[in-house]
Amino acid sequence: MFNTSSYTIVIKLFKMKNMSKLKHQVKSNKYYIFWGAATVAVILGQIYLGMGYRIMTQSVIDLTEVFTIIQEQEDLRKYGDRLY
Repeated sequence: MFNTSSYTIVIKLFKMKNMSKLKHQVKSNKYYIFWGAATVAVILGQIYLGMGYRIMTQSVIDLTEVFTIIQEQEDLRKYGDRLY
């Protein structure tokens, strides 16, 4: 049947096959860690930008309110109580 050298070769091939699967699983694990970290980075970036736009929008709203108040004061001085 099997002599010891052919049996040893079969065992070595089996071990090499398991090692290649293990290496593939390690690469797979690193792959998921990388893409998970990249996803978290993108989401945090989007939150940061969204907060910046919200602050900028509030500043623009405040500025337009100031201009509106100034314009209303000028209209009151110019026309008094008879606004048309």
